[in-house]
Amino acid sequence: MSQLASDTAMILAAGFGKRMRPLTASQPKPMVRVAGKPLIDHALDRLAEAGVAQAVVNVHYLADALEAHLLARQAPKVTVSDERALLLETGGGMVKALPQLPDPFFALNADNIWLDGPKSAFHDLSRRWNPDEMDALLLVVPHARAMNFSGPGDFHMDPMGRLSRRRAGRIAPFIYTGIQLVSHRLMRDAPEGPFSTNILWNRAMEEGRLYGISFTGLWFEVGTPQMIRPTEEALTGG
Repeated sequence: MSQLASDTAMILAAGFGKRMRPLTASQPKPMVRVAGKPLIDHALDRLAEAGVAQAVVNVHYLADALEAHLLARQAPKVTVSDERALLLETGGGMVKALPQLPDPFFALNADNIWLDGPKSAFHDLSRRWNPDEMDALLLVVPHARAMNFSGPGDFHMDPMGRLSRRRAGRIAPFIYTGIQLVSHRLMRDAPEGPFSTNILWNRAMEEGRLYGISFTGLWFEVGTPQMIRPTEEALTGG
C-alpha cells in the first residue's frame, strides 16, 4: 500500500444540517443513517480502510449525541474539537483544530459518501501531493461520477491541476467532493472567529497554489432527505 501524506484527518461535523430537515430536528446531520449506518461512519470507515489512524471531529449542534457516538469508535482514534460555544464554519473550525493536526492533514465533510476507484481517495491525494507547489489539494469529481448532483459545478482545472472558480454563466466540469489535503500554509494569517474556507482557497488560487485531482470513483451528494433512497439503492444494488 502506498504511503499516505498524513495519518490524520479532520472531519467537519459541526453544522446544523438545515437542508436535511426534518431528519436533523432531533439529531445532528452526521448521525442521519444511510444504508444502515450514520453518515459520519461512512467517512470514518473509509479513513480506517485507508490506514488513516487519527480523526479530529468538530462538534456544535447536538454535540453530546455526536460526541458519545464518536468516542465509542476504535479506528480511527477520534478526538473532538469542541465548538459548543461558537460555531466557527469550515475555515474557523480548521483553525481552532490546527494544534491537533499535523502538516499536512486530510479534511472532509461529515456527510460524504463515496465509492473508491482503483485506489482510495486518500492514497490518490497522497500520491499527487507536492507541498512545494500546493497549499491545498482538492478531490474533485466530474459530473458523470457525481450521483444525485444537479448543480453547475464548482471548478475548472488547467492541465497542471491548478483550480479556478466556475465562471459566470458557465458550467464548470468539476464538483468539489468535500475531501481535501491541506497544508498548514493555507491557514496562515487566517481571520479570527467564524469564516469559510473559501477565503483561504481564493488566496491560494491567486498564488497558483490551489490544486485538484479528478476522482476515479463515484461520489454521492447526500444533502437532503430525498437523496437518501437513491444513494442507498446505488450502494446496495437495489
